[in-house]
Amino acid sequence: MLKKSDRIFPNLVSKLPPTLNNATKNGDWVGLDSLLASHSRQQIIEKVKLACLRGRGGAGFPTALKWSFIPTDDSKPHYLIINADESEPGTCKDRAIITWEPHKIIEGAIFAAKAIGAQVGYIYIRGEFYHESFLLQKAIDEAYYAGFLGNSACKNGKNFNLYLHCGAGAYICGEETALLESLEGKRGLPRLKPPFPATQGLYGCPTVINNIESIANISSIIKRGPEWFASLGVKDNGGSKVFCISGMVHNPCVVEECMGVSMKYLIQEYAKDVIGGWNNLKAVIPGGSSCPLLPAALAQEAKMDFDSLKTLGSALGTGGVIVMNKEVDIVFAIARLSRFYMEESCGQCSPCREGTGWMYRIMQKITLGQAKRCEIDELLEITHQVEGNTICALGDASAWPIQGLIKHFREELEARCVE
Repeated sequence: MLKKSDRIFPNLVSKLPPTLNNATKNGDWVGLDSLLASHSRQQIIEKVKLACLRGRGGAGFPTALKWSFIPTDDSKPHYLIINADESEPGTCKDRAIITWEPHKIIEGAIFAAKAIGAQVGYIYIRGEFYHESFLLQKAIDEAYYAGFLGNSACKNGKNFNLYLHCGAGAYICGEETALLESLEGKRGLPRLKPPFPATQGLYGCPTVINNIESIANISSIIKRGPEWFASLGVKDNGGSKVFCISGMVHNPCVVEECMGVSMKYLIQEYAKDVIGGWNNLKAVIPGGSSCPLLPAALAQEAKMDFDSLKTLGSALGTGGVIVMNKEVDIVFAIARLSRFYMEESCGQCSPCREGTGWMYRIMQKITLGQAKRCEIDELLEITHQVEGNTICALGDASAWPIQGLIKHFREELEARCVE
């Protein structure tokens, strides 16, 4: 259980107006000038490495390792991109961080920019987050006025300018290379890799793309120490995590808890339990709609960190916990998710362009009781043909929820078939 004194995002609870003055009362911006002066690029990266911070955007890639790929040669500009294009069903933790802790994002960006040698940063925010973009821009303006951003930012002789860019609402732009294409004014289509953004990113220059929550953790790591941050979580999964819990619970909410916290504790303590009680639980999607679901028996013992959930055949993802009780038509629910991925496919890769629609049509037939049992195996085969065969991970995201459904609830699928 996360202690009150260990909260990285205290304003998610206190909900004070997210002004610079209130942020300072919570410890943001305090001592920033001296900390920047006393830490070299490599020292910042080393502290983030010791903290065991893994990316909070879904993949869980070690943040410090990503930063270390940036070349030390400064012949080209280096860019920091902060990904706030949150649009996966069941996920709204970035939105809460932007709303209540915008200054923590900006302060973290300043440390991250120094670590990778960037003088320019962009926050790419989902266009539908109109209110949140207003709050974030206001915080950026306050930081400029206070001298934390701009020329000779924080009195350290280095320039750092931060800009807010609103996207147009395409889910695919949450993928980092599609985001870069969109930021450059082109259609948001994922790029082939290699080359990777660390060497050829925005405008062909070295670039780091990090999630909002990842960046918002950085200042706490530098100020309170990597050992403290690592101690909040479990092995190789440092820190706390912002979870959003939705679905069939009494109190849908966004909460901060330790990495490795029990899923059952998370749901019962903060979401006030499953509607109908824990024994009425049917399944949980632990990390947002792209993650395979876990049946109640596995959810009972599940721990909320990247490695534990991978062992159970699912993923932590973004920490978007979707709870389904026994009253939920689970086949219909996964069919709805299948439709989402079909509609959000950019169409660049044939397996995804054709496969997502194919999967949705079979799921729809099963939902309506019009499919044959042999089509379940056909559906599973299609998921394997899509998974791992596309430029970006949208193909995987469309396949995994269906694979989890077939693995754990095949009997319900067969019961809906005509023969």
